[in-house]
This record gives sequence, C-alpha cells and structure tokens, in this order.
Amino acid sequence: MNPKHFHYEESEGVGTIRLNRPERLNALTFDSYAELRDTFLALGDRASVRSVLLTGTGRAFCSGGDVKDIIGKLFGVADAELLRFTRMTCDLIENMRRLEKPIVAALNGTTCGAGAVMAAAADVRIASEKAKIAFLFTKVGLCGADMGAAWLLPRIVGLGHASELLMTGDFIGADRAEKIGLYNRVVGEGELEAAGLEMARKLAMGPTMGLAVTKRMLNAEASMSLGEAMQAEGWIQAVCMKHPDYREAYDAFVEKRKPDFTRTAPTPVGTER
Repeated sequence: MNPKHFHYEESEGVGTIRLNRPERLNALTFDSYAELRDTFLALGDRASVRSVLLTGTGRAFCSGGDVKDIIGKLFGVADAELLRFTRMTCDLIENMRRLEKPIVAALNGTTCGAGAVMAAAADVRIASEKAKIAFLFTKVGLCGADMGAAWLLPRIVGLGHASELLMTGDFIGADRAEKIGLYNRVVGEGELEAAGLEMARKLAMGPTMGLAVTKRMLNAEASMSLGEAMQAEGWIQAVCMKHPDYREAYDAFVEKRKPDFTRTAPTPVGTER
C-alpha cells in the first residue's frame, strides 16, 4: 500500500485514503482513477484494515474528473479507448461496494461529479457544513446515470430526490443533503476530521464478519423478492451464529465487559446454500 496519487495511512484498524490535489480541488486523473480502483480491491485482503476513511485535502472532497487531464484528452479517441475509461470509473465504484469492510466518507468541501458518486458508494457520509454536493453530469451534456449513480442514489434518498439531483445536476448545500438522507451527519468544519475518524474507528471495532455480510446483503437484496430475502437472511444469520464473534458477544455480556471482535478473523462465506 504505497500509492503515488493520494495519501494513505493506517492506524487502529482504519485505512485512511486522503485525496491530495488541493490546488485542483482533488480532481481525478487517469492514473488516480486506476490507483483508487486497485486500492479498494487490494483492501479486501488487507487484514490490518477493518474499515476505511475516505476524505480530501483543502476546500474540496473531490471535484470529479480533471477537465484538462481527462475531459480534454477524451475528445477524438477511439470508441474502445473511451469505453475502457468509462468502465474503469465504474470498476472503482463497484470495488467500493464489493469491499466487505465499512467505508466512511468524510466530505470536507465541494463534492461533485465522480466525487459525488464516490461519496454515495461509501457506507456512511459525514460532511462538513460547507460540503455542497452535485451530480453534475447532465450539466456537461452527459447522462446522469454515471458510475452507478442511478443505482446508488435512489436507494439512499428515494426516486424523487434522486431524479431531481441527477436530472438537474444542481448543487445542494449540507442542510438539504442531510434533510433528504444523503448525508448521515453534518458537523462544523473544524469537527469533521475527528467525527469521520471516530465513526471509522467505531466500525473497525465491530464484528468483521457480521459487517462484511451486512454490506453484502445490502447489495444483494436490492434485486431479491421478499421471499428470496427471507431465505437469504435466515441462511446467512445461521452461518454467523457459528462464527467466534457471536460467542465473544455472548461471553462479554455474561462477563459484563465490552466484546473484543478484533481478536477473530472473518470466516469466508460463499453464496451456496
């Protein structure tokens, strides 16, 4: 874990990814897209990381793809190369959702385009009061359904709010984003760093397997019927009841102490039943 295009560090089970191009509002380049995609994939096998904190430096969380380094260079390229780029951006978001560890996005400022979709792909969003957000793809003549936005956003804020945000591409302030459920919590600008890290550490101390399969089921049940969901949840819970974390929680209750889930490793769970 030695990325070249953003800052990365680990502490107390939290892997922190900090976008670090403040002079360009943390705009993404071809290289940083690819490195983020690969990093979220690699974090799945990194035992030292139990949760991820994603944030930015300066006045922005992420302003999307760099106008000069990406958008300007895509005009005139072959169709195959264009598709290769758009697939790479989608792979980044898919890797975030498939990472079976909690991701907390700490939104420190302007969040738009690809940055807004990355925020939506996180499991929890904590935002500064200055963190305005926009899914501005239609503003530049593109489809609002970009990088998974049309799959993610209705599940967070509902179809009506998602339709408005994706069709208008307008920025909304932190108050409205919190009101419609896009932000889990809004804090003062000076409180964001601590609030984001506190949430990431809290999740890092949770039951690794339980959190992993919770995220897996949240993804999977979007396409299930009620009956299928009940069958799947009954099966996965029975599997979790055989994991050491379940016993640790029981023993901690009996012994009147806090459970320590960090001592056990997640047991791989397939989809077979």
